[in-house]
Amino acid sequence: MKVISHILSPIFGLVFFILILIFHPLQWLGLKLFGQNGHQKVVDIMCWFLTKALLFLGVTVSLKNKYNIPKNKTIIFVSNHQGMYDIPPLIWFFRKHVPKFVSKKELGKGIPSISFNLKYGGAALIDRKDRSQSIKELEKYSKRINENKWSAVIFPEGTRSRKGEPKKFAYGGLKTIFMHNPTAIVVPITINNSWKLFRYGAYPLGVFFPITFETHEPIPLEGNQIIEVLRITEEKIKSKVIAG
Repeated sequence: MKVISHILSPIFGLVFFILILIFHPLQWLGLKLFGQNGHQKVVDIMCWFLTKALLFLGVTVSLKNKYNIPKNKTIIFVSNHQGMYDIPPLIWFFRKHVPKFVSKKELGKGIPSISFNLKYGGAALIDRKDRSQSIKELEKYSKRINENKWSAVIFPEGTRSRKGEPKKFAYGGLKTIFMHNPTAIVVPITINNSWKLFRYGAYPLGVFFPITFETHEPIPLEGNQIIEVLRITEEKIKSKVIAG
């Protein structure tokens, strides 16, 4: 299988690189000509292509969602984190809810398309070494989410898990987002198998497996204690994680 990985990985890498190069100027045009909505449409389409590009590795991506998630209302998607490829499917699957991410500030520069989206698309870029900056940035981000009726996506594990095993959730960022969005709805999501893309390290990439995203029952913040919502959210996500 690893031999096949060495054959398919360069093909995927080339496709991925071409896509982010193509969509970088398209994002700029979308933003300049049609504003935030135009930019978001370009990002959505880019994420569809990036998700489908995984087929070059024999990797399929699917969403299992049996719940009616309200539109035109702030949703806070909370998920475990297994790899960088958690992100394009989340943006595509939940595009109607306009998801915005919390990311480390280093990703806000130097990467075609991805850095542009993080910098101009409404994400929070936090400095993990600067607590004061992180808190202020999360507060501004939380207010943007509320004012625009966008949705938040946050990985409370912080760093991604290497073999799928869930890590302890850090609640600080979630509490800040919750406090500024008291009428939002929390949607827990469990991601499985995304970590297998990097099972051999940075190269070659893993091949021939399914990545799955599964939503759990939405939890309204209104009328519930924040600490209880946090506990239930973490339990639901971890209950469906299949570690390697």
